[in-house]
Order: sequence, then structure tokens, then C-alpha cells
Amino acid sequence: MSGTDTSRINKYIASSGLCSRREADKLIAEGRVTVNGITAESGMQVCEDDVVLVDGKNIIPETNDIYIAFNKPLGVTCTTDSRDPSNIIDYIGYPERIFPIGRLDKNSSGLILLTNDGSIVNTLLRAENNHEKEYQVTVDRPYDDKFVNEMQSGVPVLGQITLPCKISKVSARVFKIILHQGLNRQIRRMCEYEGYKVVKLRRIRFMNITLGTLGTGQWRYLTAKEITELKSAVS
Repeated sequence: MSGTDTSRINKYIASSGLCSRREADKLIAEGRVTVNGITAESGMQVCEDDVVLVDGKNIIPETNDIYIAFNKPLGVTCTTDSRDPSNIIDYIGYPERIFPIGRLDKNSSGLILLTNDGSIVNTLLRAENNHEKEYQVTVDRPYDDKFVNEMQSGVPVLGQITLPCKISKVSARVFKIILHQGLNRQIRRMCEYEGYKVVKLRRIRFMNITLGTLGTGQWRYLTAKEITELKSAVS
């Protein structure tokens, strides 16, 4: 096992709301439960880092952790400072204390995650360059192959060369870009170096979480699958 706070396997399964402990014992006895790919045994101890499957489906116990995906509108600031009238916390109005994972510029829109789980925030931000972030960008005039090739290879920004990235064309002035780093105003600065001005910037994906059809200014809870994949990626 990979964690310190453990519980009996039947209690772990029951805490997910799937069934009672007695019913969990029956599932274990029937060989329908695995822990990290190994058939579970009655009475074994597991922790939240272990992958527990019942009939091949992932089991996640209920916790007090909150994970939210928010489609940030233009003009909202990614700060918890209540002195800023445009702060993201007051805009969402969630009844419990949450905070954003990373940030989006005030003049950018799209996907940002919020949580009350400080441990995952610190882990994500420490390893930011390992995580994909995808944006849809509109520039002020049609771009060419030179623009795409140089942007993908890396350009000077804030005294360093940006890491290689991936760009896919959407239209003459719109493209999608996948980054593995998060320098201050990075996409805007990259485009400015190439002689273009960003007129619209929207984040559409953060790691395994996509914006999808979430409306501007709306938020949703992450699914159990999304949370599991997110935690697995940073473990």
C-alpha cells in the first residue's frame, strides 16, 4: 500500500456508497474485488492511494474534498483576495472555502479548477511543466507556417526559450495550442514576439479535464473518474 491512513477493505467499499460492509464482504469472497490489480482478501487494509475495483469499476470513498471545474468569464480575477471586487471566489459564491489551482489572466477566459484540497494544489503547481494545458487562441491577422513552426519550436519569453509545444490550425486566425509550462502571459508574449496580437484567449483543457459544453460563468463538480485520473497523474 502507498498511504498511511488505512481502513479495512469492506469499510472502504461501503464508504463509497456502493453497498453495506456485509455486502462488500460478499463481493470480496466472490473474488469480484481487486486492489492494485491483485484479488482482494477479507480484512486487508487499503488507503486512498490504492486502486480498488469492484467488477472492474473504480471505487472512490466519499470525502470532504471539493473539486470544481469553472468556465471563467473575462474580467474575473483568479485571486482569493476579497478586496478585489472581481475576485473568483465571490463570483462563484461557493458556500465553503475553496481556492483556484493556478491562474488565468483577467483578460483570458475558460477552464480553471478550484478545490479545498491544498495538497493536490501544491503538487500540481510544483510539477506544472509536466502537465498539459490546451488553449484556443484568436490573433489579429492570418498566421502562416513560419508562425506555427517557430511557436512550436520555442521563442524567447522572459529571458528564456519556451518549451516545445503543439499547435493545430482551426481557421485563418484561430489555432489551438498545447503547453507544458505556464510563464506569465506566455501565449500573448509568444505571439507578440512573432508580430501578432492575441484578441481572444480561452483555456479549453487542463490535463484530463476539458471545458466541454460548460457555459461561461458556470461551474460543475469533477466526476469521480476525473478526480481519480487527476490524482493518479500527480502521484
